[in-house]
Amino acid sequence: MKYTKLIVSFVLTIGLFFILNTKLGSIPPIGKFLNPYSGIWQNETDEIVTGQINLPGLKDIVTVHYDEQLIPHVFAQNESDLYKAQGYLTAKHRLWQLEFQTYAAAGRLSEIIGEKALDYDRTERRRGMGYGADQAIAYMEENDKETLGYIQDYADGVNAYINQLKSEDYPVEYKLLDYKPEAWSPKKTALLLMYMTKMLAGGDEDLEYTNALRLFGKENFDFLFPDFFDITDPVIPKETNWDFIDVPQTALPESMAILDTISETISKPNPDNGSNNWAVSGAKSATGNPILANDPHLGLNLPSIWFVMQLSTPHHNAFGATIPGALSVISGFNEHIAWGETNATRDVIDWYKVEFNKDRTKYRYDGIWRDVKVRVEDIKIKGKKNYKDSVLYTHHGPVVFDKNFRGDNKLAGYAMRWIGHDGGNNQRTFIELNKAKNYDDYVKALKHWNAPAQNFVFASTEGDIALWIQGKFPNKWEGQGKFLMDGSNPENDWQSYIPQPFNAHTKNPDRGFVSSANQHPVDENYPYFVFNDGYETYRNRVINDYFNSKEKFDIEDFKDLHNNNYNLKAAEIVPYMLAHMDASSLSEEEMAIYDEIKAWTFNNDINEVGPSIFRQWYGKLYNLVWDEFDIEDIALTAPFTYQTIYLLKNHGNHKFMDIKETEDKTETAEDLFLIAFKEAAKRLIEIREEKGDYTWLKYKATYAGHLLQALPAFSRFDIPIGGDRNIVNATAENHGPSWRMIVEMSSPPTAIGIYPGGQSGNPGSKYYDNFIDDWAAGKYHHLYFMQSNKATEAIIGTQTLTPTNND
Repeated sequence: MKYTKLIVSFVLTIGLFFILNTKLGSIPPIGKFLNPYSGIWQNETDEIVTGQINLPGLKDIVTVHYDEQLIPHVFAQNESDLYKAQGYLTAKHRLWQLEFQTYAAAGRLSEIIGEKALDYDRTERRRGMGYGADQAIAYMEENDKETLGYIQDYADGVNAYINQLKSEDYPVEYKLLDYKPEAWSPKKTALLLMYMTKMLAGGDEDLEYTNALRLFGKENFDFLFPDFFDITDPVIPKETNWDFIDVPQTALPESMAILDTISETISKPNPDNGSNNWAVSGAKSATGNPILANDPHLGLNLPSIWFVMQLSTPHHNAFGATIPGALSVISGFNEHIAWGETNATRDVIDWYKVEFNKDRTKYRYDGIWRDVKVRVEDIKIKGKKNYKDSVLYTHHGPVVFDKNFRGDNKLAGYAMRWIGHDGGNNQRTFIELNKAKNYDDYVKALKHWNAPAQNFVFASTEGDIALWIQGKFPNKWEGQGKFLMDGSNPENDWQSYIPQPFNAHTKNPDRGFVSSANQHPVDENYPYFVFNDGYETYRNRVINDYFNSKEKFDIEDFKDLHNNNYNLKAAEIVPYMLAHMDASSLSEEEMAIYDEIKAWTFNNDINEVGPSIFRQWYGKLYNLVWDEFDIEDIALTAPFTYQTIYLLKNHGNHKFMDIKETEDKTETAEDLFLIAFKEAAKRLIEIREEKGDYTWLKYKATYAGHLLQALPAFSRFDIPIGGDRNIVNATAENHGPSWRMIVEMSSPPTAIGIYPGGQSGNPGSKYYDNFIDDWAAGKYHHLYFMQSNKATEAIIGTQTLTPTNND
């Protein structure tokens, strides 16, 4: 009997040990996770900002001063050491985020999450993310070994940090998901840049528009999706003279759209991925110095997208926001210039129908059969056998949709032509911007930039301001890329590219300012085809009206504009809806809501209820107007916001106002106003019962979510900030100004900045989310721009990175 008890006890102990140290489904191995010597408790440590660290491969000593915001100020004697130190320090503070982003970009999440990520991984690989990264590396190997060498230096720095870690030192997410970091490589930096390219240039609606064209006809399509709105306030001023352009637009061929149908397309980036930037000249500045501002609008994540650094050598000194995984400062300034970016949202993805032979080894093109190339994607799945996906490639690019993926045609597929697959040398642009001294250097740096298309704003201590819309743009024939094209017809290929000097740009315009907010880049006079893929129409007009409103501006004005909550979209439609809605049938509760929005002055401040009512009312209205686009098993996208409001105000009796379900009645816009209002009021009353009220603070409930959205303990919720989509303060639920920067071009420049996160990626650190409250309140931190490698009272600690002694 005593042996039986002993055996049972032994078996139970072994079983408990197994359970505590094994990952079961989505549950982490609890024993490892809670181990006091190697588990989560080891992550509750202070940031180390002093001491000496041996860093293999350094040529000289690198000094790192930390200020009170945990911003590292890096002083190296050469660029190779600088980027090695940047890689090391980024890994030190953001290792898990640094690596996880590249797993996502490469379509490798199944390796760490399991089979539930397989569809995502297949999508990213069929999108050609790894292929594009390979193309970028190949381009640099052939054309720019110096930049590739710097990327390798960065990788060496990351790996130096990884190699010194023990398992107990791994960031908490590795312990939670039960895996460990792997070596960094230049391919991972290329993947990170592909990830950013996808976020900012991965949107297209060609296949959805093809369905709409087939269903509604060309006349309706052109009306609902115009190339230009009736109000266009472009990035480049309307009075710009384009007479210097002497390369014509590609001639229109005799080509027809392929009116195929598709039921589901691949995921698109968030359509709100955009930004604001602007700069005023010295003549329009209160101090006589140009002032520049930038605020990229991206996901509100923890750890933050950005990591702020100062990167200095004896030959240049740059400060600003970096992206973990990429070299140099991305949005920032040096002693001579400042720069920032917004998304230009240019259409650089087109789709082609490809016809295969019987065994899919060849595809038809220009009357002959060409060889198909096959890229076998070997997807590792945690706990299961690998999944092999054979992706076919034509000269157009990867065949994303075929009989093996969201298609049912055995002998045809849809190939993606994306500028992101063309390789190029985007990293070189930022290396050169960090060192640039004037306008000519800025223009030279931009020439390396292919994708994503960006509006690069510029200001200098010499007094110049400028804005270039930069990217590698196909010179399309009129209308090319709106719909699915015949991939066998050479006339449908991109025939050439717009010469880089003819990309739209402006320098020192007469109005005294430059700005962009993702609106249409140019007006109709620009001599190349620019497809309207849903350009912003509200933020940009508020910004430009503001800079036209008075003669002089200072940094306080810039701060006010960054945090401007005026809702121009609501101001242009709500009074019309109120004036044209019959309110006589409203109940007492509905009438109270009606009175609330009638009293609203169109500011999306946190204590207002007007924004909540408008969001509900307009959302219901939009769905009623475009119910014709809600068709099961057909991929469609409804018309843009601006054109919807134009239709409501100017074509209230249009056939699209009719509700499909009410066949015995023909509705007008006025009818829809009332129906939508009653539906909105019902939902608002429910929200009030659920949350106590529907103020904008509670209704919008802005949050910064951890990259693993299942980790609420590592996220921040109910952040008290106003704004919304289409507002200069473009803060929605989980999206908004991810980095606010203002730089005055004094000598040296002075700057302030803030972002919704913190410098540390460790949820146990006080620096993990310590910026969020100030960011929400519209406050900024002084960016301490050190002019020499000498610590002052602003520095809280200094680390020395030293070459490894090989003796």
